[in-house]
Amino acid sequence: MDFFRLSSRDLLTFAIFGLVVVAMPIWLTPFGAAYPGLLQKFAIYAIFAIGFNILFGLTGYLSFGHAAFLGVGSYTAVWSFKLLTMDVLPAILFAVVISGFFALAIGYLSLRRSGIYFSILTLAFAQMSYNLAYSVLTPITNGETSLQLTRQDPRVLDSMLSARGEGLPTAGLFGHSFSGFEGFYFCAFVLLIAFFVAQKIFASPFGMMLRGIKSNQTRMNYTGFDTKPYALTAFVISGMYAGLAGALLAVTDPLAGAERMQWTASGEVVLMTILGGVGTLVGPVIGAWLIKYFENIFSAFNESTLHRFFDFLPAPVADPVVTVASLFVGEGWQLTLGLLFVLVVMFLPGGIMEGVRRISATFRRHSAAPPNPATQAQPAE
Repeated sequence: MDFFRLSSRDLLTFAIFGLVVVAMPIWLTPFGAAYPGLLQKFAIYAIFAIGFNILFGLTGYLSFGHAAFLGVGSYTAVWSFKLLTMDVLPAILFAVVISGFFALAIGYLSLRRSGIYFSILTLAFAQMSYNLAYSVLTPITNGETSLQLTRQDPRVLDSMLSARGEGLPTAGLFGHSFSGFEGFYFCAFVLLIAFFVAQKIFASPFGMMLRGIKSNQTRMNYTGFDTKPYALTAFVISGMYAGLAGALLAVTDPLAGAERMQWTASGEVVLMTILGGVGTLVGPVIGAWLIKYFENIFSAFNESTLHRFFDFLPAPVADPVVTVASLFVGEGWQLTLGLLFVLVVMFLPGGIMEGVRRISATFRRHSAAPPNPATQAQPAE
């Protein structure tokens, strides 16, 4: 049962993280992001970023092809819905296993090189996967129209247990279909499990070995350690996390398209990890939440929203302010995200979590500072 034990510090981190995740519908309400569809994306892409961080954050291997595993997980889950049952557990299990085998094959070939050559290889494999899904493997992927559920799908297990309904079924757990916030809390539960497993990996001897690979792989090879199996294991685990995220995307929206395997999706998870903090547990999650908030909420801001926001200013001042600010919202949201990314890279190379550490260190120094003797009361003589 040692696997379920955490140090007191990790246990506190997990408890705080769990409280934040569970309370997301409450604390995200003032930000306009407390609706189920977006909350599900927050949880799913946090899983994707956590898994990518196990590879990039611990070993230093930068993959530009992790969206391939996201797409494989989605396709596998939808095929499980079509052929077997709308229950999410078999879909998730198959997605994780098949994504793991797919990552094993790509990782075995890509890890023959390191550095930029490794990154280029993963990008090439991801683009090959995208092109295969988009045009070559259309009997399996349905090409550009995406793989979707139909009324004619066999769903063998569901047909054995109950009569076929009139409309399209929805994904659920043990016969109970998800609706509203139920889908979010299922994704949140999976996120907490994924975060817990990542904590165990970070604190394990395996995690220390991965950090050694990142620090100086050549020196470790000279000392007699064969680092390739460890790096390949990290690559497979990371791919399984991506497959899990892809399966959850199919659970919340039962379709799978080739666009989930594009290089832009792989680049997005890189941005999430760097923005939040490479090699940290919570950083990639913050990065994922921030990017998805910009993509879904900040991008919806318009001039009328800005006028309401700056209505406390006099009209001669508010109008030019709104004109300038409108360039950074709506269709210009990526400009704001780009500027934020530049500022983080320039002033916080360790990501947002480095800023958090600096602030906490400042507070600790102030609280631990000895009192100034000049300000202390002198005893009466």
